[in-house]
Amino acid sequence: MQSEFLTATLFNLGINLIYTVLAIFVGMVALLIIDKKLLKQVDIQQELKKGNIAVAIFASTILVFVAMIISFGLKG
Repeated sequence: MQSEFLTATLFNLGINLIYTVLAIFVGMVALLIIDKKLLKQVDIQQELKKGNIAVAIFASTILVFVAMIISFGLKG
């Protein structure tokens, strides 16, 4: 009984780690696509170097929304 519980726990941990890495990867790719396709006139990295806080808030908001969409998609 004890080894079955440990095996199931480690299996769930492995699946959650895979989902986490996948979500981070998809989130970063989505942010790059949005940056290149939708925001052609705005260079997010350059604006962040200038200290533009509005761009930082916008980029983090995009990541939060992408994370929400991915989490709902992975839960099925």
